[in-house]
Amino acid sequence: QVQLVESGGGLLQAWDSLRLSCAASGLTFRSYAMGWFRQAPGKEREFVAAISWGGSNTDYANSVKGRFTISRDNAKNTAYLQMNSLKPEDTAVYYCAAKLGGIGNVPSQYYYWGQGTQVTVSS
Repeated sequence: QVQLVESGGGLLQAWDSLRLSCAASGLTFRSYAMGWFRQAPGKEREFVAAISWGGSNTDYANSVKGRFTISRDNAKNTAYLQMNSLKPEDTAVYYCAAKLGGIGNVPSQYYYWGQGTQVTVSS
């Protein structure tokens, strides 16, 4: 069975940094583009960042560009989201997801999803 497991969330203060991890199993990790999305209560799921299977192509939401960095380690079957200069508006459940083909920024394009990890940023 395919499983994506996020970890690294927590309670932080504004301007803190945090790295989220997404460990994948049950799939050929290098065949998938990976994405990060987030969802706050009462809001729709929002694209954050994506990375191609080889790591050469990345995309970011404008709201996180310059602050967040997506990366992956195919040898470890793990994707990462480094979050710097966190803001209260970054508070959400963060999900990692996997899709075949190139990167995408729409949730419906992704086949597999983790269950999310909570990131809370206080002011």
